[in-house]
Amino acid sequence: MQRRFAIIGHDALGSGDLRLNDLAGGSGRMDVLVRAVNTALFLSHGIRRDSHITLHLTGGQGPFRRVWFDGSTLRGVRPDERSIAGHIRSIMKRQIPPIGTWEEVSSGISHSGGDLSDTLGEWSREGVNTYVLDSLGSSFEEALQDAPVGFILSDHLPFSDKENDSLQACQRLSIGTEWLQGHACIAIVHHLLDG
Repeated sequence: MQRRFAIIGHDALGSGDLRLNDLAGGSGRMDVLVRAVNTALFLSHGIRRDSHITLHLTGGQGPFRRVWFDGSTLRGVRPDERSIAGHIRSIMKRQIPPIGTWEEVSSGISHSGGDLSDTLGEWSREGVNTYVLDSLGSSFEEALQDAPVGFILSDHLPFSDKENDSLQACQRLSIGTEWLQGHACIAIVHHLLDG
């Protein structure tokens, strides 16, 4: 089953320099985002070709940037935080494309301007059934019927009021009663969908 993930990086800057030696601090919690990429895309010995993940770099004054990793075409990325962050770092030095224009920077990695509402609009047009992972949501197993499916996650911070407004039409699904880290949620979703 094709699955997509979108994670909001509330503190992650869309442009500038990314300090590879300080992903958890001065880089706007980029460590949370690169762990999500790693879990969304990599198997023990390969890449999940049915999985995609979009990072939303929304820290600072903007403009915001989205980075899309497409497992079906991804090449040249190793499954470690520094390698993934290095690819993001090189993208951050580029000019942000207009919203809705996806510019491929290497095989399976593209970037565009925009925020969560733009991603939700694109997914809707592409027929993606979109869900928000929420500990208070409905049972995960009862809801998923059709592919492709998309899951929206936040980083170490809760969704903002504006983001929650954008997500009102999405069904909320629960994978447990505790607030888990994003990469752990992705691993559980893969486990449930692979079953």
